[in-house]
Amino acid sequence: MKLILSTHNLTLTKAIEDHIQLKIEKLEHLDRFAINARVTLEHDHSKTPEKQFKCSMRLSVPGPDLFAEDVESDLYAAIDLVTKKIEQQLRKRHNKFKARKHDAEARAKRTVQA
Repeated sequence: MKLILSTHNLTLTKAIEDHIQLKIEKLEHLDRFAINARVTLEHDHSKTPEKQFKCSMRLSVPGPDLFAEDVESDLYAAIDLVTKKIEQQLRKRHNKFKARKHDAEARAKRTVQA
């Protein structure tokens, strides 16, 4: 999966990049068909200390893209919460596909028995 990382009013350190890479690898494990992940990190000095760091992530997958963003006082917490939100969306999407498959099979089984 391709990672596109951009920052605004923030210095990108190796530790931040490694943390994001680790989280993206976890998401890649959940959906191997993911094409790319676009992560944007922002630091806004004018906001309250509780909402200074903003992380947004767009995961390109076949079908509609998945998007999540979070605002926190800690950059690492914002990254963790955004990946958690994307992970939940991936799981929901996966469960929908599985349910659709099982529903179609059950319908086909009923028509054969009738």
